[in-house]
Formats: sequence, C-alpha cells, structure tokens
Amino acid sequence: MSELMKLKLAEARDALRSGKITAVELTDASLAAIDSSKPLNAFVHDTSEIARAQAIAADERLQAGEAPDMCGLPIGIKDLFCTNGVTTQAASAILDGFKPQYESTVSKKLFNDGSVMVGKLNMDEFAMGSSNETSVYGNAVNPWKVDDRDLTPGGSSGGSAAAVAAETCLAATGTDTGGSIRQPAAFTGITGIKPTYGRCSRWGIVAFASSLDQAGPVTKDVRDAAIMLEAMAGFDAKDSTSVNLPVPNFEAALTGDIRGKTIGIPKEYRVDGMPDELETLWSDGTSMLRDAGAIIKNISLPHTKYALPAYYVIAPAEASSNLARYDGVRFGQRAKLEAGDGITEMYEKTRADGFGAEVKRRIMIGTYVLSAGFYDAYYNRARRVRALIKRDFEQVFSDGVDAILTPSTPSAAFGLGEMAALDPVKMYLFDVFTVTVNLAGLPGISIPAGLDSKGLPLGLQLIGRPWEEGDLLNTAFTLENALDFNAKPNKWWI
Repeated sequence: MSELMKLKLAEARDALRSGKITAVELTDASLAAIDSSKPLNAFVHDTSEIARAQAIAADERLQAGEAPDMCGLPIGIKDLFCTNGVTTQAASAILDGFKPQYESTVSKKLFNDGSVMVGKLNMDEFAMGSSNETSVYGNAVNPWKVDDRDLTPGGSSGGSAAAVAAETCLAATGTDTGGSIRQPAAFTGITGIKPTYGRCSRWGIVAFASSLDQAGPVTKDVRDAAIMLEAMAGFDAKDSTSVNLPVPNFEAALTGDIRGKTIGIPKEYRVDGMPDELETLWSDGTSMLRDAGAIIKNISLPHTKYALPAYYVIAPAEASSNLARYDGVRFGQRAKLEAGDGITEMYEKTRADGFGAEVKRRIMIGTYVLSAGFYDAYYNRARRVRALIKRDFEQVFSDGVDAILTPSTPSAAFGLGEMAALDPVKMYLFDVFTVTVNLAGLPGISIPAGLDSKGLPLGLQLIGRPWEEGDLLNTAFTLENALDFNAKPNKWWI
C-alpha cells in the first residue's frame, strides 16, 4: 500500500479511471501513511471516517464514468479552511473546539469534485509565521533531516508541505499571504503555487490579511498543481474580491514550449549572504530556460527593497482588524472570569489567554500603525509603497517580460528553534523573495531545483502576469523537466 502513496495526482487519477486501483484502496494507503508519520506532527485533526465515506462515494462515481479529475484522490486540508462539522482552529487556542456549520468555497469545490479529505493539517497560528512554530498543536517537522536536527517545514502551510513531501497524502490545500505556500514548498522539495489574487475564493478561510490572503495547492509537481488549481479556482459571489473570469484548463497549457517567451532576471533579488549553491541554481535555471528557447532579460524592480517593511505594516494592520472579532463574546473561547470582572476584563483575559506571542505581536503592531497619530506615517505610506511595487511589475510586463525567475527563499530550511530564539525580524527576512508577489497580487510558483551542500532542497520561483497561471505553469513545467529534481527524504520517521 505504501507504493500507492508514491503516485502523483495525475498518475493516481489515471489509475483510478482505468480501474487499476480504487479510491478506497488509495484512501486506506493514505490513512496508513498518516498513522506512521506521527513524529512529523503534520496532521492535527483526524477525518478518517469522513475520508472512507468520501472514498466509497468516489468509487461509485468512477464506476459510473462521471469522475472529475480530483475524484477519489486523498488530500489534506489546511486548518485555516472551514470544514463543515470538523474542527477548524487556525492552530490557535482561541478557536479550540470550533466546528463550523458551513464549508469553505475552496474545500467545497474540491469535495464536489470527489476529493477525499484524509485530515486537517498543521500551520502557524492564524497563518502568522514562517516556520510552523507558532502553532497551538506544536510545530510540524520537515521530512528532510540533516545532522539529526529537526528542521522547519516552513510556514504557515508547514503541515501541508510536510504531509505532501512525506507522501502521506497526494496533495494539500495551502494559503499564501506573504509566501506561505511557496516557502514551505521550497523547504520540503515540492511544488506550491499562489494564484492571482481573486482567482480562488477566500470565503470560509479564516482571515489573516484580507488584501493579501490567497488559497492555492501544495503538490508533488507542476502537473499536479495545474490539476488541483483548476478544481479550486472559480468565481464566488460570496467573496467580494473573487474575480468573475473563466477558469482555463491549466493541465492542457502544459505544452513544454516556451520558445519566444521573455524571462526577466531582477537584479534586486541578489541579496547579501545568499549561498553560493543558490546563486548557481538560479544561474543554471536561467540557462535551462534559455536553452528551451526563452529570451533572458535583465530587469529592475527598484522598489523591492521596501517590500518587507511595507508588508509588515499592511499585514499586521489587516490582522489587527480581522482578529478583533475574537473577544469572548461571539467568536472563540472565553477566558475564566473572576467576581467583579466586567466586559473590559473579559476582552483582555480572553485575548491574552487565547492568542500566542506572535499573533499578539502582530496585532499590537497593526493596532499601532492604524492609530490616529500614526495612520498616515505608517499605514498610508506602506499602501503608497505597495502601489509603487505593483507599478514596477506592471512596467516590466508591459516591456514584454512574460515571467520572472528568482530564488524562492534565501537559503534551505533552518533548524526548529534556531530562528525563534533570535529577533523575530530574522524570521521575517525569509519572506524577502515572496512578499512582493502578494503585495502586487500576482501569481507565483515555487518548484524544487536542487540540493544545498548539506543535502537539503532549494527552490526556484517563477512570477507571472496576472491571470496568466496557464503560461506560468507551462514555464514552470518546462523548467521542472530540465531540472529533473527527483530527490526525496529518507523516511526516518517510520
């Protein structure tokens, strides 16, 4: 059964349709793999009963010849997606025991297509973090290991990345606010795409920063990302930021032909301290795209250096607003009160007990920058910088660039506990290559490119034009084929 979990989504889909395997067999294999992967702490809520029922229903659809691409495929759902009747905590104590009576649009679309939910996945609390160390469940662990050190799987979609890389499910949902799909994908040697803002509905996803959050798939390769993204995407009237555009057949776009496409190489992404092997991979990736017929063009995105400061004003500001609802009145847990406590004490105690340190830090930063005396000095200035960053990309694309190639992260995965013990800003710097994509609302994908000197995976990122995920996926597909990355972690947890 463990051999089944080596399949990719596309391979499993074809095997199911041909009758070589059943959805029940595939689901049982996934549940067995999850059971043996406890040391990774990737799954935090068991949905095995739901999974088996979904698998039986999927087999019936397959036998009737009415099976969409995702039918019968076992996937994990990030704990940020509301799932009807299933605990959804956003990895926070303040939502302990919360069971929504509704389904997020993205998960509903996947389930309507016959996907099988084998469990809810670990993450950073309210998606705030880059290492999965802010989770109330304890951190997920990267399946890759070096020198017997436990490594971060990245964040906030760390559980999603760890689960897919460890071959416990075939794919997973993730969300990306500043790199939370692409960074974990890079750290674990898999693929993750953040689509254009508005491509996937945010309805039913616990909000962090509403102008930045976007759902996307975490998969083993680019073809799988194309298949799953098509199932997740689409207009939703319940989300005012959802865009009413048709969803293309993303898999059909994977021709492998990028002749005549122009790939931009931004000089601003060459940061101090970048490992030599990452520089080499970036250069090799550039050469591979040139060999495939692409035109390579050096470009400038001059406001990139302001992206991190702008992001860490805008995102906390929106988080401060979104998380104000968790006050012990209607949403979330209520702290134990003492005689004489009033409503103010209830608010203070509930939020002090319910939120972790990183969430409190971002709420306080956000509240500060939105306050009357500092709104213009910080928040409005950050919004103006955001507009300039978006304009940089618009200028580059209007000059004929079709996609931009950069590293996904400044280095490979770091050890758990190594960054948390330092100034939090050190952790924030790991988003240096990814936050610009969220600020500009663009699609971006990370694919595994090679290993560093210690044998840990490194990723390359491609950034595309808005709404051109098909072209972006095809460019990534072409680069993926040239890179031919097939390394996997040794399964030390079994």
